[in-house]
Amino acid sequence: MPEEDSSRTPPREVRGLRRLLYVALGLFFVGMAWVGIVLPGVPATPFLLLASYFFVRSSPRLHRWLHRSPVFGKLLHDWETQRGIRRPVKITASVMVVTAVSLSIALTNLPVWVKCVIGGMACVGLVVIWSVRTATGSSAGRLLDPPVPPGTPLAVAEEPPREGREQHRAGQ
Repeated sequence: MPEEDSSRTPPREVRGLRRLLYVALGLFFVGMAWVGIVLPGVPATPFLLLASYFFVRSSPRLHRWLHRSPVFGKLLHDWETQRGIRRPVKITASVMVVTAVSLSIALTNLPVWVKCVIGGMACVGLVVIWSVRTATGSSAGRLLDPPVPPGTPLAVAEEPPREGREQHRAGQ
């Protein structure tokens, strides 16, 4: 599968009925992302990515609104720039999953096999949460950084050239 080049022009905006459909789908997926924040078994990030996909093609205003959102903006920024999720978000999601699942298992009269399925699904969810790259906090919140193209390794701070280090040491 060829890698996309993010330096190319943005996707073309759709018009007419397709635009209305894309806006409606984007709003639907924003709603699903809110459900994902409230319910531990439902992920928020995939719905946010889908909403962003539809908004960038149908409404630049809604796309900017989504990316500037105090709730979703940092998540989207971290995903676009680092293809990852920050550690505090992972911890919060994990605590919510464990709490909700533990309460569901302990306080309901569900059959044992259903409780096992719930526990197994929670384990799968936790594995997914922690298998996604952890975004560093260094760029979190900097909304002016351009997105990193998919498959591009993150930039690592380069060491100064050897001459610079030797000159620096000589000056001490």
